[in-house]
Amino acid sequence: MNSETASRKSNKLIHERSLYLLQHAHNPVDWYPWGSEAFERAALEDKPVFVSIGYSACHWCHVMEEECFNDEEVAELLNRAFVCIKVDREERPDIDGAYMAVCQHMGRSCGWPLNIVMTPKKNPFFATSYVPKQSRFDVIGMMELVPQIEQIWTTRRNDLENLGIDIISSLEKSEENRSKSVLGPDVLESAFEWFSQNFDEDNGGFGYAPKFPSPHNLIFLLRYWNRTKNKAALIMVEKTLTAMRMGGIFDQLGFGFHRYSTDAEWLVPHFEKMLYDQALLTLAYTEAYQATADEEFKATAKEVLEYLMRDMLSPEGGFYSAQDADSEGEEGKFYLWTEDEIRRTLSSEDANFAVRIFSIQADGNHDPGKNRGGMSSLHLERTLEQTAQELQMGADELTRKLTQIRSVLLETRNMRIHPLKDNKILTDWNSLVIAALAKASQVFADPKYLQAAVKASDFVLGKMRNEKALLHSYANGKSEIEGFLDDYAFLVWGLIEIYEANFDEDILRIAVGLTKIMIDRFWDENSGGFYFTSKDATDAILRRRVAYDGALPSGNSVGFLNLLRLGRLTGSSAFEEMANRMSMVFADEIKRAPAAHSFMLVGLEFITGPTFNVVLVGEPQEKGTSEMLEALRRLYLPGLLISLHKPGASVIPYEKLEGKATAYVCRGQTCNPPTNDVSKMLGLIGFASTGT
Repeated sequence: MNSETASRKSNKLIHERSLYLLQHAHNPVDWYPWGSEAFERAALEDKPVFVSIGYSACHWCHVMEEECFNDEEVAELLNRAFVCIKVDREERPDIDGAYMAVCQHMGRSCGWPLNIVMTPKKNPFFATSYVPKQSRFDVIGMMELVPQIEQIWTTRRNDLENLGIDIISSLEKSEENRSKSVLGPDVLESAFEWFSQNFDEDNGGFGYAPKFPSPHNLIFLLRYWNRTKNKAALIMVEKTLTAMRMGGIFDQLGFGFHRYSTDAEWLVPHFEKMLYDQALLTLAYTEAYQATADEEFKATAKEVLEYLMRDMLSPEGGFYSAQDADSEGEEGKFYLWTEDEIRRTLSSEDANFAVRIFSIQADGNHDPGKNRGGMSSLHLERTLEQTAQELQMGADELTRKLTQIRSVLLETRNMRIHPLKDNKILTDWNSLVIAALAKASQVFADPKYLQAAVKASDFVLGKMRNEKALLHSYANGKSEIEGFLDDYAFLVWGLIEIYEANFDEDILRIAVGLTKIMIDRFWDENSGGFYFTSKDATDAILRRRVAYDGALPSGNSVGFLNLLRLGRLTGSSAFEEMANRMSMVFADEIKRAPAAHSFMLVGLEFITGPTFNVVLVGEPQEKGTSEMLEALRRLYLPGLLISLHKPGASVIPYEKLEGKATAYVCRGQTCNPPTNDVSKMLGLIGFASTGT
């Protein structure tokens, strides 16, 4: 915020908790937060409502604010023609999702900032994304657009009102008119074929620029490979994960992944860092390590968690939402380096090494053609194994040298002005981190990850729910906004992972309890599937059932897998029957675009099998118990569910054999005799004692 902006009178956003809304609190636009006050004023003054939706780490949101919302001329037009509302899409994903569906229905180019114009009754009639102040090329500017809408509102009011009603009515009918059919393994093959045809064999990833990580696609492909043994699926995963880790999309100094790559080679990123990307990518790298034993996948997962626990962890134990792409008004300025800066920071020998290993170019690689002073985003041309061979260095020696150089460069970088951090804590995104931490604690046998997962879950359960429901957002010591489907589904996922890490029965009971609340508040009794908004939501624009997996999996996709896993863990056929209804109600949609529902297909892979239930009987710290757990957790078995019972503590009479820790192994619906031999246990699930 510059001094001119700070000196202005504040608008009605000044009392909000959202960083994004506060960033607009001194705009000359007379912003309101979403709520009845704004719509009542619009009705009283007979004006349409202009709703602008964005988020704090959004680069183009900042650009439009500077060009338009901080501009006195534009603000004068907006204030005259409309009642204006600002929405943080992360705080109100229900509003964002509903009006993004509107934008798509209208055939517009949709993204953020998302700008909607609607009647005082919330019926939308215009949608667009970024708009400059003045028209340029074929893009209309705000100075021309606002007067046009104002004139049409004055002269053709009924047309606009009817258009808005028709749009909402059409979207509501599309929710109602879902036919039911059956999903089978053929849809898994169709998804695999799509990924195969769109795979970039040279650079990894799918399609062309820009490229997004979409780790749930890779998680699906790992499961597909595990079931079919089709190596092409594993190759796609390995190539993509390796290319991303080596690319500029990965912060080579401070770790963590940027939002996406603007090019096909993963070299030049869009620099914002989102919490959900870190969580989902950690899960993908962790599972890839299980599947391949590739140490670089393990190292990457641990580096991402290091970034989260160092830079994104609140004192209370929750995780902040995002880091901005911009600092000092420039995208990526915090992260970029020139060769001269590298040489001024390091010794001559280390500088030569860094320039070589991080592919620093004298003329830079960022914004080719713009030549921003030879600025480069750091990336690796070769894996560390390849680099060690080329330089004839031992792997340990290379790691030590690289760690030392990174440390010096990171210390220097930390003296720069940092990008803003959004300190909002969200239940759904934190729950993804909880799942990633708990999974990593199992696979890497590192208790600090489980401790962090439990502390984060304690924070969410203690601070982000009231006597009735989960709450979605926490900022500045206060939780608000009742939870959405994703909050419940993602938290249950995280709790299941914690349970499989520490076998705390209380955690499993909480997961089951939250699932029952989710069913009560979000389940569609008529057709099946979960609505995004609760039945008790007071200002829902449109109740939607979303199965599509976008930047992160949908609540329905995660809820589908949760029901299947909880059904097996608790013996509840009701949960599995509910999952079956879900697969039917979304079947036609999934068949039309299987690859766009990749996490729902993770659940279908679970159904397709093979699945294993392993009940271990013994004390948690008992040598035999820990040996069995370690043997199971080394393997990539996505269809495996493990529970632990102390002798005599269960209603079901699980007992030890010969006084030793014992495994009861069921494959699908077939249970085998118990064994206390690790090799026999692994043999019952199709693995030799070597784990191969």
